[in-house]
Amino acid sequence: MTVLVTGATGLVGNNVVRRLLGDGRKVRVVVRSERSTVPIDDLDLEIVAGDICDRDSLRAAVRGVDLVIHCAGYVHIGWTGKEAAEEVNVGGTQSIAIVAREAGAKMVHVSSVDTLGAGLRDKLADEDTRQVYNPPIPYVVTKTAGEAEVRRQVDLGLDAVIVNPGFMLGPWDWKPSSGRMLIEVAKGKPPLAPRGGTTVCDVRDVAEGILLASEKGRRGANYILGGENMTYLELWKLFAEVAKIPKPICRMGPLMVLGAGLVGDVWSKLTGTEGTVNSAAMKMSGVYHYYSSRRAEEELGYHCRPARTSISDAWEWFQAHGYTKKLPPEQERMKAATAATVTKPSSQAIQ
Repeated sequence: MTVLVTGATGLVGNNVVRRLLGDGRKVRVVVRSERSTVPIDDLDLEIVAGDICDRDSLRAAVRGVDLVIHCAGYVHIGWTGKEAAEEVNVGGTQSIAIVAREAGAKMVHVSSVDTLGAGLRDKLADEDTRQVYNPPIPYVVTKTAGEAEVRRQVDLGLDAVIVNPGFMLGPWDWKPSSGRMLIEVAKGKPPLAPRGGTTVCDVRDVAEGILLASEKGRRGANYILGGENMTYLELWKLFAEVAKIPKPICRMGPLMVLGAGLVGDVWSKLTGTEGTVNSAAMKMSGVYHYYSSRRAEEELGYHCRPARTSISDAWEWFQAHGYTKKLPPEQERMKAATAATVTKPSSQAIQ
């Protein structure tokens, strides 16, 4: 069976591809012509030029494929990027779902827990929770709309499953994406943790959960692929232990959160580029993204290793690949070229 994977240069897609190849599966990936292939250069797979926003190129890519794993997505936690997010997370997801249905292929759509209602500090959310909503930023809105496009195609006959991963850490984070938080904390900045919490999972376990969903998942169902639920302060203390640096001492106060968001928004307007610190990101980090993976555990056999193990393995990978130290000029240029070609010109990520 040939499996088509989108977003193969991103954290999830890269781990999914490596997991498939480890099982002896034939893998085909779609890569834009201008994109670096460094994350997959050492892998024995078929690379086809295409774009998830170009339906004709997707029809060619899906030919002869039995399973489509859609990992590509536009990720930016902020108020900007609405047009790009709609193009990729809505239009691209609609296109890949349509061509998968036309080809008679099964599809696993990799979404996010951010499309679901969030939990409370003393109560976990699940696939049906709608109690606490995330801020209506473009990422949340478009990932939610992307799920709706998949369900629309399911109603028309597509055999698809939706998985909702939590905050993922682990190896092969080339951009880096989620691991950027680990790197920044290891550098000692910022010293104070956000006020909320998250469900921490290992990207390798998420990759396994995606394959389990392709085999056992109920058509049209959502499956949360989460892990340990902890406050950001608890998470950052683990980061510090693994990186062997002083631990952060407390969470941000309400006024500090407000001030940091305001300063980030002003800086974004002055520079024309929204950074990782902005009022949207501060609002999102104040929510308790605590989730139960019970449905995935019971129906798929999903499990997640301890957060400390994931953090340690991610940190070792970053160290081995030069993300935690100054590199020789040639390696620095190669790393910069890789990062530049796995992001949009606006510096927002297509995973």
